[in-house]
Amino acid sequence: MALIAVLWIVAALGIIVAGLVQSIRSEIRLVSGARDAVVAEALGDAAIHLVLQEMASNSEKVKRLVTTNVVFQGQSIAVQVMPLNGLIDINQAPVTLLASLFSVAGQLSPGDAASLAQAVVETRERKDSFGQPEGFDANEDLLRVPGLGYDLYANISSLVTADQPGSGKVNPMAAPVGVLQVLAGGDAQRAVGIAANRDSGQTGIDTTTTLASAYVDDAGTDRFEVKARVLLSGGASISVARSVDMSDGDVDGLPWRTYRTENRFMPVNGKAN
Repeated sequence: MALIAVLWIVAALGIIVAGLVQSIRSEIRLVSGARDAVVAEALGDAAIHLVLQEMASNSEKVKRLVTTNVVFQGQSIAVQVMPLNGLIDINQAPVTLLASLFSVAGQLSPGDAASLAQAVVETRERKDSFGQPEGFDANEDLLRVPGLGYDLYANISSLVTADQPGSGKVNPMAAPVGVLQVLAGGDAQRAVGIAANRDSGQTGIDTTTTLASAYVDDAGTDRFEVKARVLLSGGASISVARSVDMSDGDVDGLPWRTYRTENRFMPVNGKAN
């Protein structure tokens, strides 16, 4: 009986030790993953600052969506610079452009898209306590619009901005494919073709006959979204995004002001967390 009791105790201790080892290994993996993410965010920030320094020293504004590779501490980091007038301005866009956005990107029927676009305009023009239009301070404010739910917002959020003061028109040379498709009336092939020609460095691209000219303007802007993607082991990555105003320096003496930051973990399947 004593021998059986000892064997039971030894077996129980073995199970406990195995559980502790597994728990410690899991904690090590979590800590290591967190450390890798912090390092990746720092690398992304450094790459973004190098690109911004080059932009600040160049007298010519960036007027098109560009991606460049920055080598920092032996790692090649892809950095995308997007002028914000390549997105649809929810504070200034005309109702017909908003309707096209909801129809093409939001996949609403033409009637529902037109009604929702009108609701957006009515919401942004509603007067506050000082008699001024309320407008939208951030993309998420679209969720205040009656009838605009989370699923629709998820489909359009990457195509719009509340940070671009201006005419409400779109610079097609700065626009992502999704916005180009809206401007092309839903023609995905035409949008992809324009983006491919632009991204290959082609100049003199004529968009007046292929996009809705009433919504197009090739003017420059001082506001940009700069995004770096840093690869992690196993194929995942960290996306580091900074929204900056190049016309307004910050308190630390930098010639630009960062007014929004966002870091996201991008798993292998590409869906951000």
